Amino acid sequence: MDKTQNKYVSVSYQLFSIAPDGTRHIEEQTEQGNPFTFITGFGFSLDAFEQHIVDLTPGEKFDFTLKPAEAFGDYEESNVKKVSRDFFSINGHFDHEHIFPGADITLKYDDGRYQRAFIKDVDEDGVTVDTNHPLAGVSLQFIGLMLENREATTKEIENQLNMMSHDCCGCDDCEGECDDHHQDGGCGCGHCHH
Repeated sequence: MDKTQNKYVSVSYQLFSIAPDGTRHIEEQTEQGNPFTFITGFGFSLDAFEQHIVDLTPGEKFDFTLKPAEAFGDYEESNVKKVSRDFFSINGHFDHEHIFPGADITLKYDDGRYQRAFIKDVDEDGVTVDTNHPLAGVSLQFIGLMLENREATTKEIENQLNMMSHDCCGCDDCEGECDDHHQDGGCGCGHCHH
């Protein structure tokens, strides 16, 4: 098995987006006592992020930048589409509570797929939906500290696999309501790069 697979990793970090003009903006940071913890090789973090940190030892600092192609890709105008308001209607009524400009939602398609999306506009003709990742088209700078890096236990791997077998994001925050055609985006873990 690849030596970079099944590593139990815990890091604290700050994540900055770097716009094409060089402007930096802090996107997220871990809170004290709440590091980003995951098992490598399961797709819960960016591949390039894992490659940069997987060989670090506890106490080692990191500072690296990922280009858009290594992170969330380029911003694609083709991922912005206008759809019928009916798609967001429940029992014949448009869902004004959740569907408004700026809303972060999760779409569920007929084939069971889920996709994060953002509402750009709502008008009488339909709803403009953007399925680009919010960090598409920007470089990402990670500055942080490795807290723990070891082989994951069999129990931890089993727990990870059980989490992944859920129909939605794999967390407990959904409380079994992932069958809705939309819900607030994300799984509530507080980390965006998974």
